[in-house]
Amino acid sequence: MTSDLRFPIGTFTFDSHITPEKRDTWIRQIADAPDALRAAVSGLNDRQLDTPYRPGGWTVRQVVHHVPDSHMNAYVRFKLALTEDNPTIKPYDEAEWADVADTRATAPEVSLTLLDALHRRWVTLLQSMAPADFARPLQHPQNGPMTLDRLLQLYAWHGRHHAAHITTLRTRERF
Repeated sequence: MTSDLRFPIGTFTFDSHITPEKRDTWIRQIADAPDALRAAVSGLNDRQLDTPYRPGGWTVRQVVHHVPDSHMNAYVRFKLALTEDNPTIKPYDEAEWADVADTRATAPEVSLTLLDALHRRWVTLLQSMAPADFARPLQHPQNGPMTLDRLLQLYAWHGRHHAAHITTLRTRERF
């Protein structure tokens, strides 16, 4: 944990020393993300859901909708990298996505249910992959070349990162 409200579990760092055990841990973290996010928002009322997790940051509601938005993109990126030769993926403006009307008008439970289903599919895919599959490349127009190993680690961190935004807010605000 850090005192930086933007990064309550620290910033993402890529671990280049990859082992099967570490991959299993990262896959388990992705599998656990829906339950962790659901637990983080359990019992919150609308006022609490509309509280920013930090000054100038997204509201809890926006975070809840952002995670499946982001993870849907990640899932598609995995599928593209597994089925195409070094695909160039499409980035998206996550801040703009977090501000689209459906974020305000959709109950958090809808996105939590979406995240449950998405992660069941994603974890099934991840568990089916051979070690060589994780080395498959893709191109990010803004971040350059990447591999599925990097994306695996990034999204294992990402789910924990956003759940911690909410749990640290709850601790600070005592709700």
